[in-house]
Amino acid sequence: MLRKLKLLVSSFILLTWGQIKGQEKQEIYADLASKIDSIVSGNEFNGVISVSIDSTIIYSKATGYSNLETKKKLKLDDQFVIGSISKQITAVLVLREFEKRNLKLNDPINTYLTKINQDWSEKITIHHLLTHTHGIFDLEKPLEFKEGSRFKYSQLGYELLAEILQKVTGKTFQKLSTEFFLEYGLVNTFHPQNTKYDNLVKGYEENESGILAFSTNSLDNYVPAGGFISNIVDLKKWNQLLFSGQFVTKETLALMSTKYATRIHPIFETIGYGYGLLFKDGEENIEIGALGYTPGFVSASYFYPQTKINVIVLENTARYLDNFKQTFLVHTEVMDALKKVSRQQN
Repeated sequence: MLRKLKLLVSSFILLTWGQIKGQEKQEIYADLASKIDSIVSGNEFNGVISVSIDSTIIYSKATGYSNLETKKKLKLDDQFVIGSISKQITAVLVLREFEKRNLKLNDPINTYLTKINQDWSEKITIHHLLTHTHGIFDLEKPLEFKEGSRFKYSQLGYELLAEILQKVTGKTFQKLSTEFFLEYGLVNTFHPQNTKYDNLVKGYEENESGILAFSTNSLDNYVPAGGFISNIVDLKKWNQLLFSGQFVTKETLALMSTKYATRIHPIFETIGYGYGLLFKDGEENIEIGALGYTPGFVSASYFYPQTKINVIVLENTARYLDNFKQTFLVHTEVMDALKKVSRQQN
């Protein structure tokens, strides 16, 4: 059987995904599921994983506890704080207003944020905020670098995008995002100030003594940058809706997945950055999405356009915080297994 699977994997080089027959795909799915099980069992993992293609589930499992103190077991529909995966939600909300012609991506931010008393507000654009190339580190101080000249990851920039959305729509960011989620049936996704969520798990961080301690500040980040709450059910649906062009047009989606800046990433090293989406140079059609981190929560949400594979990994224990590659080890090993399949279709 193993020899047969190896031959099937090798055959991907010669065949497109659409040419692989149903039985062969099932065997490939089974092989992937086995690899993911090995990754999970070989590491300290406390979370949920979903790998799917449309309605076909390749792998779906909850491992560990939602509450370490009471040993309450995790469920597949439990909710997590998704960290920087939130940025693509904010980017979509901005781009939907762009499509309605309520704003332009090259508009200077002082068009909307009139209370910023800095000359740079006339030069920084919405595009700069979306791509972390704005240079703002304090609203009362000069720029850290000239706008557009380089990349520096910024939570503040996405908070400013939310303020622009509030100005443009006349709605609070909470109301705007809540209405959007309900419109698309994302009933498990919430702005944290909308307290209707009831399955949010507890997040834990490893302290200096190597003990996992409850994180009390998991929701302290700016919501537009890293504070949304969701689960694997909705994040799977999110990817399906986003990459099929249902949130925004295919043309606007292409803007999201265009490289505008290069980021030196703590896990992936050199990567391209679009509007809330990450990918290695030239691989936006192989693997695209985002990682997310907020105290106690370690997340990944990626899509593989060649094979239509959708992977969500949500963890509520954060270990090895002095080495993020170790913190995200399960996430990236699962992604690597899926990427090998997808790369062979490119």
